[in-house]
Amino acid sequence: MELERFYRAKQAEIAALERRGGEAPGPWPLPRPSFAEALRRPCAGPLPVIAEFKRASPSRGLICGSLDPEEAARQYAANGASALSVLTEETWFQGHVSHLARIAAMMEAERIPPLPMLRKDFLFHPLQVEATLATPASAMLLIVRLAPDARLLRDLREQAERGGMQAVVEVFSPGEAELARESGARIIQVNARDLETLRVDVAASLRFIEAFPPQDGELWIAASGMACHADLVAAADAGYHAALVGSALMEGGRPGAALRRMIRGRDDGEGPC
Repeated sequence: MELERFYRAKQAEIAALERRGGEAPGPWPLPRPSFAEALRRPCAGPLPVIAEFKRASPSRGLICGSLDPEEAARQYAANGASALSVLTEETWFQGHVSHLARIAAMMEAERIPPLPMLRKDFLFHPLQVEATLATPASAMLLIVRLAPDARLLRDLREQAERGGMQAVVEVFSPGEAELARESGARIIQVNARDLETLRVDVAASLRFIEAFPPQDGELWIAASGMACHADLVAAADAGYHAALVGSALMEGGRPGAALRRMIRGRDDGEGPC
C-alpha cells in the first residue's frame, strides 16, 4: 500500500531524532503568524488559497525542479496566497525541513509580510512534533490514517499547540472525520487523494462536506486535485473555507502566475477546467 511506504520512509528520521535525544534544538524563538486567522481573512478569490511548494510527488515524479523554496514563496506572496504549504518529505517529494527556515529568512530579509507556513509531511510521532516546533512553521499536518487513534491525535495536537503551533488534521472518510472531531481537531483538511491508492476524486470530496458539514468553529480545507478557478468556486459553494493547491501551481515553473490565474479566473484569461 502507498501509505505504508510513506510510513516506512519516516522510520530513519524518527530513529535519528531518538538518537539525538536531549540535543534536539529548542522551539523557534519568534512568534508564528496564525495559520487559522490567515485563512479567515477576506481574500481576492472564491477561497483563501494555501499555495504549496512541491518539487515532486510519487504519482507525478518531478513536477518542478527549477525553483528553490525562496523563489516559489516570493512568487506566492506577491500573487495572493493566504498561507504556504511546504512539503518537507525527502524520499518521495524531494523536500526538506530546512526549507521552512529558508523561506522565513527570505521573507524577513526582503521585508515581505510573513505568510503562515504549514509543514506538510508524514508526522505521527511526538519527536516529529518537537522537531517541527524548532522550525518557523505555524501549523503541521496530522493524517488520521497514520495516527488512527483519537487520544494520539489529541496528544500530538496539544503538544503542537503548547509550542504556539496549530495542527491541520487530514481525513479521507466520514469515519476519519468523526475521529478527528473526537480528538478535538478544529482545522480539518479533506484530501481528495486516497493515500492508499493515490487516486484523486474531487467530486467525492465535494459530496463529503455536503454530507458531513462543518460544525461551528471548525475550519475546513479542500486539498488535492484542484486545477483552476472553477474548482475553487465549486469548493467554496460546497462549504469549504480554504483550499490547498500544489501541483497545478508548480507545474510550468511559474507558480505565482498560476496562482494569480487560479484566483482571478476568467478575468485573467482562464477558461473553465
